[in-house]
Amino acid sequence: MVKLRLTRLGKKKCPVYRIAAMEALGKRDGKAIAFVGSYNPLVNPAAVVLDEEAVIKFLMNGAQPTRTVKAIITNAGVWQKFEDAKKTK
Repeated sequence: MVKLRLTRLGKKKCPVYRIAAMEALGKRDGKAIAFVGSYNPLVNPAAVVLDEEAVIKFLMNGAQPTRTVKAIITNAGVWQKFEDAKKTK
């Protein structure tokens, strides 16, 4: 199963995350299918960059977001676009 989840980058105590589509049983920082965005929690407000089309494509094909990633894409407004696309399909 494919999941949308975070992979960690950055040095000690300065994390920066990539939002990646990965196999569910893979390692946290293992091989990713695709990188669809980034998340920096240390700036105020948190910096989020998403490839909305890629995120919606993976969600339409059955990818499951983790709780954190779902919160990030909900705050960015992508989850509502996904729900609308699901209704029109």
